[in-house]
Order: sequence, then structure tokens, then C-alpha cells
Amino acid sequence: MSDDRPDDTNDNDPCYVISIAARMIGMHAQTLRYYERAGLLQPSRSSGRRRLYSNADIARLREIQRLIADLGVNLAGVDVFFRMRERLNEIESELEATRRELQRLRDRRLPAPRRD
Repeated sequence: MSDDRPDDTNDNDPCYVISIAARMIGMHAQTLRYYERAGLLQPSRSSGRRRLYSNADIARLREIQRLIADLGVNLAGVDVFFRMRERLNEIESELEATRRELQRLRDRRLPAPRRD
């Protein structure tokens, strides 16, 4: 997989000011501010309080754009979608932890099968 970013960058590293982020996704900067007020994303802030968007923020904005433009979802629906996805990820993590714990208990309590 080819990646144009240096190895020491992270998708969550803030790197774009609002004008650049807006241009990258074809939205007006005011729309990004509105989405922030609506709670759909939280860009980082510089020491001078300027909004700084990460690659993860850009991806989220593109997803918001797709949900609204392509699927006709309103902002409340976008919020519900993100909350449901976050909760699903939490449940999947809990399930995986439970599976690991169950396997650990099985490994401790059950003898290994003998092969004759």
C-alpha cells in the first residue's frame, strides 16, 4: 500500500487550517464551523485558537458529505449514525475481550486433549 505521508505522521495529527480543509473537500469554511457547532466533529486548536484538521477529520467530513448528499441523511441522522457506529465498535471490543477471557479460562481449567 502506497502512502504519501512520512512514517512519523498519524491520521489524528492536526495539520490543515480550516480554509485548506474546506478546499480539500469542496465545502465552505462556514459549513465546517457549523458541523463543529452541531457536534459532528471536533478539530484540534492551535495555541492561537485556530482550528486544525487532521486526516481523520477530513475523512469524517467526507463521510458526512456522502451521508447528506448521496443518502439524503439530515444532520440529526448523521449524528445518530456516528453514535451508533461508535457504540457498535465499543460492543465489538467488549465481545472480543470476553472471548479472550473465556479462552483464557478454558485454557486454565480444561486439560489439553490427549492424542492416542
